[in-house]
Amino acid sequence: MSQKHPDTSKVSFVTVTADNSGQRLDNFLLSLLKGVPKALIYRVIRKGEVRLNKKRAKADSRIQAGDVVRIPPMRIAQRDAPPPVSSVLQQLLADAIVHEDEGLLVVNKPSGLAVHGGSGVNLGLIEALRQMRPEHTFLELVHRLDRDTSGLILVAKKRSVLTALQRMLANKSGISKHYLALVHGCWDAAVGQVKQPLLRIERQSGERMVVVDEQGKTAHTRMHRLAQGRHYSLIDAEPVTGRTHQIRVHCQYQGHVIAGDQKYRDQVATDIDTKAGIKRLYLHAWRLAFRHPLTGEQLRLQALPDDAFMNTLQQVGCDFEV
Repeated sequence: MSQKHPDTSKVSFVTVTADNSGQRLDNFLLSLLKGVPKALIYRVIRKGEVRLNKKRAKADSRIQAGDVVRIPPMRIAQRDAPPPVSSVLQQLLADAIVHEDEGLLVVNKPSGLAVHGGSGVNLGLIEALRQMRPEHTFLELVHRLDRDTSGLILVAKKRSVLTALQRMLANKSGISKHYLALVHGCWDAAVGQVKQPLLRIERQSGERMVVVDEQGKTAHTRMHRLAQGRHYSLIDAEPVTGRTHQIRVHCQYQGHVIAGDQKYRDQVATDIDTKAGIKRLYLHAWRLAFRHPLTGEQLRLQALPDDAFMNTLQQVGCDFEV
């Protein structure tokens, strides 16, 4: 059973469950005390106000199942709570669940929905799921998808599942992810991969971008052309590494920017998209394969894009058979 969030207005005593055994004390408190500033958590640990089995403890102390953590009262500014999930969004997300078991939730995220709140977004996917599933005291994103990217996203219902899957992602082994990308132009079928380092930069305007640069981090994407139309190609893209905007920038580097990509397309691509009625990013995470951390079962999950995406593929001559 995962930990319940304590009342920060008074002293709390929390008994560590098996799911958090072996975790560092600071990381345990950071995940438990949502909304409490990181600096405040480290301050109360340093002052000895947090006790582990009635004794002072350091931030890097390892907690074990059965340990009792004393958490002092903490004055924090009340942040605006996320707005309630509308009935429309609730139904949309309920219909978008493609797999669920005791440790994992897999959702086919719609385009335009951020995975979490922040930066002007009050309600993201994870906040909506927490409202819809109040009985689950632990729901955490395993990875991210850009707001405009649709498709499969993993949500852990247990910390052990979260850490195991994130370890697979960090080690670049054990999880296979495939995306459908509608790109401009005729993708050369002989191009099966792109290996170009990627660097995150910030423009003078404050806009954050990613560019191919020798000073950047290693990035590798496997590509396979699925269909060819007059102005567009449909490719399957498998990111071997997991850099920000990796598929989008690797496609742009090859001269085939993704349809609807307002951040990386030029004016010519914008005009072609406008004529085709394309108003969103045509990038969709459609396949996931991995071994389940709890059961050992090899999961192979697939979710096609929504009807609007599929209809556009047909209109531009890039429909394909699964």
